[in-house]
Amino acid sequence: MSDTKSSKTSTTSAATRTEFKMPKMGESITEGTIINWLVQEGDSFEEGDILVEVATDKVDNEVPAPSAGTMLEHKVRAKDVVPVGDVIALLELSDKVANAGTQTSEKTTQQSTGESGKKKSLPKKKAATTTKSISANAINEHVFISPLVDSMARKHHISYEELARIQGTGNEGRLRKSDVVNYIKEGRPFQFAQVVSENNGFKIPDLKFDKGKGKIVEMDRMRQMISDHMVFSATTAPHVTAYVEADLTDMVTWRNANKVAFQKKYNEKLTFTPLFIEAVARAIKEFPMINSSLDGTNIIVKDDINIGMATALPSGNLIVPVVRNADKKNLKELAESTNELVSKARENKLKGDDTKGSTFTISNVGTFGSLMGTPIINQPEAAILATGIIKKRAEVMEREDGDTIEIRHMMYLSLSFDHRIVDGYLAGSFLRKIADHLEQFDGKRSI
Repeated sequence: MSDTKSSKTSTTSAATRTEFKMPKMGESITEGTIINWLVQEGDSFEEGDILVEVATDKVDNEVPAPSAGTMLEHKVRAKDVVPVGDVIALLELSDKVANAGTQTSEKTTQQSTGESGKKKSLPKKKAATTTKSISANAINEHVFISPLVDSMARKHHISYEELARIQGTGNEGRLRKSDVVNYIKEGRPFQFAQVVSENNGFKIPDLKFDKGKGKIVEMDRMRQMISDHMVFSATTAPHVTAYVEADLTDMVTWRNANKVAFQKKYNEKLTFTPLFIEAVARAIKEFPMINSSLDGTNIIVKDDINIGMATALPSGNLIVPVVRNADKKNLKELAESTNELVSKARENKLKGDDTKGSTFTISNVGTFGSLMGTPIINQPEAAILATGIIKKRAEVMEREDGDTIEIRHMMYLSLSFDHRIVDGYLAGSFLRKIADHLEQFDGKRSI
């Protein structure tokens, strides 16, 4: 739930008209998508009632009312993408709020300090651009695209459908160079927007497939976003997948022998996830080019090593919370971070910042019994690792006194990588290094 509200009030009457603005829901969050208005125009509400649901990436937030009052007007609609600080509604609040004057206030700051009489002024928000405040579903299928705009779109891999969502400022709504430049600077807010139906002004081609009959299950918003993101990644980055097999016997033996003592000492469960993250972070430091993103013709090699870990939500959808600066954390700290993020995911308590800034992602497909996987890259990263199920198997082991057949704990690792950035040599060397770190685990390691 968001904890920041901004309002600009007028004291000209007892019934105070208040601008209700898009709150800031995390350090790196610059905009949100309106999911649903819970209080309709003309309806009254009490202080703390949820007025609107707002989505930031895959995390949904509930925005409460700063005080009792009435909803006068919705300034934006469901599915609109709105920058932080923009007005999203007009409210009529009680005299209690009117007496606060015209200063901007932060309710949570007042609650934490206990000084309800003091108001903290915030810098004025920059006016929203037209491009980002219009509906992401508004498509102009008759948009005129000049050769210059077409060239810019090709350079930045912007589809015609995405261009059609940008509001042009030229004659008769034509797109100008400045419109596209501003849209790119704003982070391309409509990049993963859904195609709308014919009733909303855009015709979806009917290829006459026999889709069969059965129960209709409408995609929820998160599933739609996952769908967009996966299609974009698969069609943008040329995917190649490499595989290795690792003998995790020493690691499994050590973990099984120490997990009880570890939890007793640190009050944290010791799963395999922090051990995998530890090995991956070490390998990234040895092969930093794998920790990169592509920006046009420039490769950005990231300074930080932030490991995303694909995690299932109660709804069955997938989300990727991020362990930041994984290379600087010891095993205890990695266990704390992973356990906390998994717990928040299961309870639907992840915040926007929890899923931001990953530079490399791990998908533990073995959790669901899969032997191996071919994961799709989590854009804009260069690669993603899938760890399969750890399975006991008879293996031929080369010993000094001859070959033996032993029961070993084996696991497949698969690395999908963006062949625009990463070549086979780098990918294979990096993947082999991860396996080496896992296989050469110190069985005498202390906790």
